[in-house]
Amino acid sequence: MTGRFADTDVVVIGAGLAGHCAAIEAARAGARVLLLEREPEVGGSSVLSGGSFAFAGTAAQAAVGIEDSAALLAKDLWEVGGHRNDPALIDVYANHQLQAFQWLVDKGVQFGPVIAGAGQSVPRIHPANPAEVVRMLNEEIQRSDTIELVVGAKVTRLLRNRTSGKVDGVVWMQGEHSTQTQVRAGVVIASGGFSRNAELMEEFCPGQAKATRVGGAGSQGEGMKLAWQLGAGLRDMGYVKGTFGNHPDAHPREHTAMLAIYKGAIAVNKLGKRFADESISYKLLGDACLQQPDAIGYQVLDQDIMEQAVPVAPMFNFPKRLQEGRLLQADTLQALAEKLGIDGQALAETVEQYNHDVAEGLDRTFGRQGIVQGYGKLVPIRRAPFYAYPSTSAVIATYCGLTVNPDMNVVDVLGESIAGLYAAGEVTGGFHGKAFMTGTSLGKCVICGRLAGANAARQ
Repeated sequence: MTGRFADTDVVVIGAGLAGHCAAIEAARAGARVLLLEREPEVGGSSVLSGGSFAFAGTAAQAAVGIEDSAALLAKDLWEVGGHRNDPALIDVYANHQLQAFQWLVDKGVQFGPVIAGAGQSVPRIHPANPAEVVRMLNEEIQRSDTIELVVGAKVTRLLRNRTSGKVDGVVWMQGEHSTQTQVRAGVVIASGGFSRNAELMEEFCPGQAKATRVGGAGSQGEGMKLAWQLGAGLRDMGYVKGTFGNHPDAHPREHTAMLAIYKGAIAVNKLGKRFADESISYKLLGDACLQQPDAIGYQVLDQDIMEQAVPVAPMFNFPKRLQEGRLLQADTLQALAEKLGIDGQALAETVEQYNHDVAEGLDRTFGRQGIVQGYGKLVPIRRAPFYAYPSTSAVIATYCGLTVNPDMNVVDVLGESIAGLYAAGEVTGGFHGKAFMTGTSLGKCVICGRLAGANAARQ
């Protein structure tokens, strides 16, 4: 084993979406690539995500009359991030996102109809099945003569040249076998976040103690710790938030987030009362949900909203949740409340008040002005049958981590680049800031993964 993997040009750590993109672009730049995946299967948290990609100014938007641009996307990212994100990283996303969209299309990715998402002033979610996207990219890797994929390979250490300080090797384990691989060009860390690491969650985000933790089994923060050991800086660690909409009974490796709120549903607690403006970021809704009795909420919708489902987008695939038995259905609000075990009269009064406010054009309770982020006309909840989806806040991804510059080169705590070390995807910080725009997680994996792979190969 040692002889076979004794040296290579580029090592990519992690075979989720970002890692796949990094490996493909590094190979396209002429490098021999070793792609190491900790788990026995590729995909990581990417394949568990909601399948949303945020792109602006696409032909798909123009076809349905949506006016959008890279500049508006950048503005929204800056505002959603609370001005705590890195403007240079926002520019990277905005300037490369159309090229990334076309790159995926050219590889055969088929996107569904454009829909709206949290943090977007206009609809710019281009939904696609994330497992299918990774599968297509993985098939390209399997066909490549210059990319070697090894699963069940855990990287235990990064090596630095004692003279130059450049990262020029990795030590990794497969089973009981240890291998040291020398790296001529660069290492890309694309190992994901740390949502499944209880120690790191307690260290950086104790406020999420009541949130459930889901995500890929490899989301242990190991890649972040490898770079941290070399003095890498960290960004956005204090802004980790859960995502509202995951079912309370979901398995840790199961992403069950449903966002009927962004099609017009309301969210109520166990008292049958609304607890927030449902159009705000689902990260902020997640925090609000944690303050409710038993940290549980219920998305309540009617048949009109049910018919707005988008099956290609997991977060909007309402019929699937109904088929699973997780989305509850009843002919009346009283019967629905009984199934939920909440106060039926309170629920009916809440829906009646909301419908009255919608008719008057003013939400007197929380000031909701649109279906999502102020966009879209509010709709009443009145056409039977009625539905409810039990929801809690779940930390699916951590959206913080290593400090990187616009080249995706990892930067240390003193602001100096660590030669030969790059990072992409969820393991990086600085891009999202305080909050998160729907679709930018997968979008960032593609955009920054490609950049990291290409730049690592050039070294």
